[in-house]
Amino acid sequence: MDKLIHGIAAEGTIRLMAAITTETVAESIRRHETSPTASAALGRTLTGNLLLGSSLKDYDRLTVKIESEGPIGAIVTESTPEGTVRGYVRNPLAEAPQKDDGKFDVSGIVGDGTFYVIRESGYQMGLHRDPYVGSVPLVSGEIAEDFAYYLAKSEQIPSAVLLGVLLQNSEPYVSAAGGILIQMMPGANEHLITMIEDTLNQAPHLTSVINDDAKPVDLLKLALGEIPFDVLEESEIGFKCNCSMERAISLVSSLGAKEVRSMLDEDKGAVMDCGFCSENYTIDKSGLQEILGKMN
Repeated sequence: MDKLIHGIAAEGTIRLMAAITTETVAESIRRHETSPTASAALGRTLTGNLLLGSSLKDYDRLTVKIESEGPIGAIVTESTPEGTVRGYVRNPLAEAPQKDDGKFDVSGIVGDGTFYVIRESGYQMGLHRDPYVGSVPLVSGEIAEDFAYYLAKSEQIPSAVLLGVLLQNSEPYVSAAGGILIQMMPGANEHLITMIEDTLNQAPHLTSVINDDAKPVDLLKLALGEIPFDVLEESEIGFKCNCSMERAISLVSSLGAKEVRSMLDEDKGAVMDCGFCSENYTIDKSGLQEILGKMN
């Protein structure tokens, strides 16, 4: 099971989050059958959403959406306070040649665009509050830098964000995935900030460390070097979609009797596809007849 940890350093003036998301990312790209570069883009965004959500309070659903002018079109992810996440890309087959250093050219398929964070609260209790929506232009399209830019501009929190996805041609397709989020709170020592920046610049690739069976706490050690820190909490995270046959039936019912009758007469049934997890829900002829019966 994937894990995420919270920590603090420098008497709480530096907040720390680190996560291993290998299984989470693997499940998502298995469902969507994304190309390698689209897989990297989706995996980074899923991981970033989980890290960002773990730093926030008072939300029921956190959506990170990238509206892209590049071939991928869009990346949409949703997380919950329980540590579940789901997501998809508009064009799962978007691809670009790898960079000279062998890394995925995520920015090549994302291009310019806008980075949105939508925070919703209260809807699980039946409250209909307006969601908080923050947005910034994409600054790199490499995802991690875009999360950091959002935090600096919209939340006024200087942050360092590292996100990585390592793929291979054989099973398991996703060798490693994870991320680190470091937030500098008011009063953070400038010298410590410089030390962390230097440590991150000299650190090995995040995914290579995860591929060697690193735990989330090892990622924080990698990022902070000699700076001591305390782990406050560890939690399980994972891919989970809230779609269901009941939701599919409810959606079909909301179309009205005329549309349901058309599905029954012309198609002899209905198939609903979930965009977030690619699950298919088939409502057969008898199912549609039952829906119509409840409408009368």
